Amino acid sequence: MVERTDVDAVVLVGGQGTRLRPLTLSAPKPMLPTAGVPFLEHLLSRMKAVGIRHVVLGTSYKAETFTEYFGDGSAFGLDIEYVIEESPLGTGGAIRNVADRLRGDTTLVFNGDILSGVDLVELLDTHSSNHADVTLHLVKVPDPRAFGSVPTGPDGRVQAFLEKTDNPPTDQINAGCYVFRRSVLETIPAGRVVSVERETFPGLLADKARVFGHVDSTYWLDLGTPAAFVRGSADLVTGIAPTDALPGPVGAALVLPGAQIAPGASLTGGTTIGRGVTVGAGASIDGSVIFDGAVIGAGAKLARSVVGAGARIGDGAVVNDAVVGDGVEIGSRCELLSGIRVWPGVTIPDAGIRFSAEG
Repeated sequence: MVERTDVDAVVLVGGQGTRLRPLTLSAPKPMLPTAGVPFLEHLLSRMKAVGIRHVVLGTSYKAETFTEYFGDGSAFGLDIEYVIEESPLGTGGAIRNVADRLRGDTTLVFNGDILSGVDLVELLDTHSSNHADVTLHLVKVPDPRAFGSVPTGPDGRVQAFLEKTDNPPTDQINAGCYVFRRSVLETIPAGRVVSVERETFPGLLADKARVFGHVDSTYWLDLGTPAAFVRGSADLVTGIAPTDALPGPVGAALVLPGAQIAPGASLTGGTTIGRGVTVGAGASIDGSVIFDGAVIGAGAKLARSVVGAGARIGDGAVVNDAVVGDGVEIGSRCELLSGIRVWPGVTIPDAGIRFSAEG
């Protein structure tokens, strides 16, 4: 792979991830263990695979966690720099905030909580072949009503940026990945809150700038909610979503070193079992993420859930569509269902929470 010295990558990772609490109380969303490694590592691996080496991370919340793990990037085959956002600047302001670290004429910008299958080489080719000022990755979705839509003309040129509506004119939505000509990026106002979606892009259209869409139907998922987080992790493990950073073979489950799986336990649906985890006999874990050091009791049944580091799930407990924080102790025969979230350090006694009458 030819090194792309003409392209810088910028990843916006400053958000607090409030929709994922309590998981993000201890780590920012891009650093949460996702299919065995921090989510951001999957994204960085895809950049490296297409020859991009220079990456700037726009950080804010718990910024030190990024530098402690990734350092200067050399261990990952990258050259990583960091810019701390002292106060929230919006998407456009955050992009402008890293402008003085850019080296090439082309800047590839990612929102740090999007899992995407876009072909980065094709995206960059679309940008260069159109001599574009900005190119947006636009993904086709089955139901665009939950998103703002972005119609394009026959030549691929963006026509408008539209808010959510019950009757969107197109199924194309903004996928949160952009290619900027550096000189255009530098026109974003510095030092204040700027939204690229509501200010920068509409302003460029009004000025007749060359704004194009790269439209595809590849995998795309916003990992902003617990349900999306566990689905994204499972899709990485099973190979539905692309990555070059999976620490094991693609399959029904990923089991990290030091985990102990008792006979008769079932691991399915892209489950990740973290380091030092113990899974008891007859336990069933489907499509879930179990962080390092957790203990899953005998006969427990888990589905589409996250279990935090060092948490303990008692024998025979049922945990479906739930988030269990770090260090939580869930007693035997408890039932945690339907989006329940348990904050770190909480202890629930045997049968202390039930959704059925029998204890």
